[in-house]
Amino acid sequence: MSGLILNAFGNALTISANMGSAVWTASAVNYSRWFNVNVGILLFIIGFLNTVTNQILIKHWDWPRFVGEIAYVCFFSYFVSLFVTVFNSFGIGALPIIIRAVLSCLGIVFFCIAISLYQRANILMHPNDDTTNILRFFYLRKSAVAAQLVDFIPPIVAMIVSFAVTKNLYAVNVGTIFSILFNGLIIQTADKYVWPKLKHNFKTLSQNPSEDN
Repeated sequence: MSGLILNAFGNALTISANMGSAVWTASAVNYSRWFNVNVGILLFIIGFLNTVTNQILIKHWDWPRFVGEIAYVCFFSYFVSLFVTVFNSFGIGALPIIIRAVLSCLGIVFFCIAISLYQRANILMHPNDDTTNILRFFYLRKSAVAAQLVDFIPPIVAMIVSFAVTKNLYAVNVGTIFSILFNGLIIQTADKYVWPKLKHNFKTLSQNPSEDN
């Protein structure tokens, strides 16, 4: 639960600071503006699609994984919407641009640490973070950096489509560039220095626990 709240807190901070969000969050913000839908609903839809994608990537249907990830994304979407409302009430969006840029990058660091913790625990996680875990250990030789970069392709394409139609681009700024460049590195660093005794127990295709750390 602490990982979920820290993840939602970090994502909401980037949204309220309005100096660039993580790529998936930025894509949700753009589509929420396009279709005039609450960003929490868009985050749920994205999470559901990620959950289905994960079942395809692991090459078999895993009901506990599916149900757990849907439950996670329900709570995550709610907490993001809640934190955005709170941060907006504090006037974060009206702060000087330098402070908002720092807060946006700090939000990214927060949710990357959260991702590191619950990916290693491998009990319950956001479906998108499970996607990067699957890519990392099944397909990309345990590289968190490569997994994050591959995972960025769908939301970037989605934002290109949104921009082509609306001619507007939201939540893409300094924080987005910071996320693209450093997401994987921050997660990989947190794996080593934030609660280092917590090891990856993710199972590979051979069903042996990963020993990435």
